Amino acid sequence: MLRFFRILYVIVHFGLDEFLLGHERVRGLRQLIGALFFWRKLPDSRGVRLRLALESLGPVFVKFGQVLSTRRDLLPPDLANELALLQDRVKPFASELAIRQIETSLNQPLAELFAEFDATPVASASVAQVHRARLHAPEGGQGRAVAVKVLRPGILPVIESDLALLRMLALWVEKLFADGKRLKPREVVAEFDRYLHDELDLMHEAANASQLRRNFKDSDQLIVPEVFYDYCAREVLVLEWMDGIPIGRIDELKAAGMDLKKLSRYGVEIFFSQVFRHGFFHADMHPGNIFVAPDNRYIALDFGIVGSLSDTDKQYLAINFLAFFNRDYRRVATAHIESGWVPKETRVEELEAAVRTVCEPFFNKPLSQISFGFVLLRLFETSRRFNVEIQPQLVLLQKTLLNIEGLGRQLDPDLDLWQTAKPFLERWMNEQIGWRGLLTTLKHEAPQWATLLPTLPRKLNEVLNQNHTELLLAGYKGLMWEQKKRNYLLGLIAALLAGLLATIWWY
Repeated sequence: MLRFFRILYVIVHFGLDEFLLGHERVRGLRQLIGALFFWRKLPDSRGVRLRLALESLGPVFVKFGQVLSTRRDLLPPDLANELALLQDRVKPFASELAIRQIETSLNQPLAELFAEFDATPVASASVAQVHRARLHAPEGGQGRAVAVKVLRPGILPVIESDLALLRMLALWVEKLFADGKRLKPREVVAEFDRYLHDELDLMHEAANASQLRRNFKDSDQLIVPEVFYDYCAREVLVLEWMDGIPIGRIDELKAAGMDLKKLSRYGVEIFFSQVFRHGFFHADMHPGNIFVAPDNRYIALDFGIVGSLSDTDKQYLAINFLAFFNRDYRRVATAHIESGWVPKETRVEELEAAVRTVCEPFFNKPLSQISFGFVLLRLFETSRRFNVEIQPQLVLLQKTLLNIEGLGRQLDPDLDLWQTAKPFLERWMNEQIGWRGLLTTLKHEAPQWATLLPTLPRKLNEVLNQNHTELLLAGYKGLMWEQKKRNYLLGLIAALLAGLLATIWWY
């Protein structure tokens, strides 16, 4: 509750009631609040006040601002530009604290760890900040340039209080609103809780980076920096230094001669590769975490939040996407029913018609002519009508897709998202279904079969020897029971025949 009142205070202090009470219907309430808090001074623009308020409230709210900053189709330019500063320009903490954290975590003096260390952070976000450094040079060589990421001190209690507040709000939503159970708010918060705590362990982020680097080894679309595990701990992460232009700086990309149309296409293909080919995706792809290398490849940074999907999730998602791209709305409807996302008794024809009504107007249009905010609103209305259950494991995927669409809108407003993604999904489905899919499965399972098959005779013999007496006894009892059943059946038949003969004789 203290955290709740703290949030209310920040809303009032920074004048955010301007956003909450902007409608003409509540003008009286707005005037009342203005009179009660006449002492406050609001010299800054509304965008600056919103950014400062989110910064003061901590990591959970900063991440919310980062997501909003990518949705320039939903926000006025002044708000979007200001919130973009939350991507990598949050107020840093003292360099002395960062150095102390590094030395304590790695149990060595800074001078022994790094040949050079820049005390001024090059980037600062909600959870950590980054310093540039250089490793000690090997014999006859030059030390590698590295990025040293340091966790913010004392951040865990702030996150815990925000999560406690979210759990309470989720419980209220579930109890008080008709859609509460369908939206699964507590499960969604639990999923968010898990990812946030993973982000607070930089060794977890190091493992994520290594996995993503293996997945995109020798890729002509994406670069993932190398991890230096000898310099990593829960509070410190050291990665290969990457030079590039932040993806959000469109003017700099154009001046450097980057192919923006190719970049926008790469972004879509990278997203679908991560989701469907690997089942493991970078789930924090806001512009502060994406750079562009001189060779027109993406550079991924900040691997604290990743998502993963089961084979079942991937299969149903692929079916839905392909059916959608082919305008096969009946298949979209049946896939939702088969996956259990809507009740089994749902009429296919009604769901098909509802999906067609929402999606059909947006085909063959570039991103510049599509309002995804409106599409999502209509889909939400449809899901409410048909009691579609929210899938907590897909919340991160939906957030990432929105980020990708926001980036694509900035790079190439004429990008046809559907036509870019459809060939990739068709290739993937061909690899999963049919003889190619069968060969892949056989290749994957062959090592296990090669170990299991030669041992089957021995294991069968052991089972027979161990259970020989029990099997004989069970078999004898089974035979006796079968004999009894036959006797009962014969007796019943005899009784029926006797009754029939008696009836004939009587007449």
